[in-house]
Amino acid sequence: MPQDQATEFQDIDPLAGEAPDYDPTAEIEALRAERDDMRDRFMRALADAENARKRGEKDRREAEHYGSSRLSRDILPVYDNLRRALDVAAQDAEGQATALIEGVELTLRELMNVMTKHGITLISPQTGDTFDPQLHQAMFEAPLPGTKAGQIIQVMTEGFMLHDRLLRPAQVGVSSTPAS
Repeated sequence: MPQDQATEFQDIDPLAGEAPDYDPTAEIEALRAERDDMRDRFMRALADAENARKRGEKDRREAEHYGSSRLSRDILPVYDNLRRALDVAAQDAEGQATALIEGVELTLRELMNVMTKHGITLISPQTGDTFDPQLHQAMFEAPLPGTKAGQIIQVMTEGFMLHDRLLRPAQVGVSSTPAS
């Protein structure tokens, strides 16, 4: 090998010796900083993956519980119509159509059993109960002697819950009589 080539390799040969400005502690610190950065990024990615898993599990549970809310809302008028039919039949036909009334009552009972099986519960306020805006919708307000303000004085339609969510509030009339 010619002399000038050997000199050239000696300047960059790592085995030939270290360059005078080489600092191993600075390189170690740089590697540690890179390691810490990679560890931090890994932990964040792991946390993001865990959060996504939990969010997916929560979404799955909610879809399982509340996925039928559209169908449930569509069934509510069927309940209302059966209830109205029973109310009218009980007033008009005393003894004349008892088989029909019993059939409607059985149909209504079966509908309620199916609704209950799927987590739909009835909100059935009574006259004299206190108005609850979380469960009731005030359709009108009227002064009625012998009642307190905020008491339910008439129930137009019953409400329904799907598990812990309101499907439809009970529609009620509320007393506006001021406290005496």
